[in-house]
Amino acid sequence: MSELTQIESKKLDNDQIHIQPSRNKKNKLKNLWSERYLFLLLLPGLVYFIVYRYLPMAGNIIAFQDFSPFQGFLKSDWVGFKHFKTIFEDREVVRVLWNTLYLSFLQILFAFPVSVILALMLNELRSNAFKRVVQSIVYLPHFLSWVIIVGISTVLLKYNGIINKFLDTAFGIDAIGFLQDPNWFMPLIVLQVIWKESGWGTIIFLAALSGINPSLYEAAAVDGATRLKQIWHITLPALRATIVILLILRLGSVLDVGFEQIYLMLTPFTMEVGNVLDTFVYFKGIQDSDFSFATAVGLFKSVIGFILIVGANRLSKRFGGDGIY
Repeated sequence: MSELTQIESKKLDNDQIHIQPSRNKKNKLKNLWSERYLFLLLLPGLVYFIVYRYLPMAGNIIAFQDFSPFQGFLKSDWVGFKHFKTIFEDREVVRVLWNTLYLSFLQILFAFPVSVILALMLNELRSNAFKRVVQSIVYLPHFLSWVIIVGISTVLLKYNGIINKFLDTAFGIDAIGFLQDPNWFMPLIVLQVIWKESGWGTIIFLAALSGINPSLYEAAAVDGATRLKQIWHITLPALRATIVILLILRLGSVLDVGFEQIYLMLTPFTMEVGNVLDTFVYFKGIQDSDFSFATAVGLFKSVIGFILIVGANRLSKRFGGDGIY
């Protein structure tokens, strides 16, 4: 009887094992259905990414073809990695790649810290009314298009512009060709980025600062720490994880310095130092109708960005920091 009892108990356990997953599935489906309206809120964003981000990836196939619009994707000749080899053989591509990396490095070195410094300064303001006014002023340029930003820069920096007139009146300096001199191109691009995006970049840092326990500052003040020491030992360590994550994400777009701003600022005089990968792809793909080579350059840029994100994330974790995944 004991053996029969053991056999029956095993059968019951097996039945329970088969029943349990089915119950879990039903519960999950029931939970999903009960939250159906919340998932509907995800639908517009999901459709956007599918239509404008994932479906266009199929067009990368022309990077491996001698694509002809008249023959289409299926009938164009397959050439493999021919266009990718051309990337490393073309001297113009090497120069454009250097311009892109150099400009991106300047933006990381000078523009990125400005958002951190500005967030620290805003965090030290005690008047909430004045703080809101300052925030509104520094956020405003983000909502202006690059066309407006470049237009304002052109009016200010042209030969008979306000800045040249001020330099002439105040210091007797002759007019400077800011917009024509290649030496001024990179600094102007970085300054425009700082003016337009630094205020908006403070939002994430201010959110991180709002999570700091005020008692830490009170205890530091009791111990005699000055405001600078409180910032160094309390505020900055609290921002470290946020800074690392944003730097990792920025490295992912190190080859993406923006098309619109560069294209609007380019002149025949600054083409040598100002032509970057984004504008190069436009000139090759649209103006020269070399669609396959332009697509190969764009795909190469995306792959490098992906490798940099993964590498920076692993490096951050290896040194005990936080990563993005």
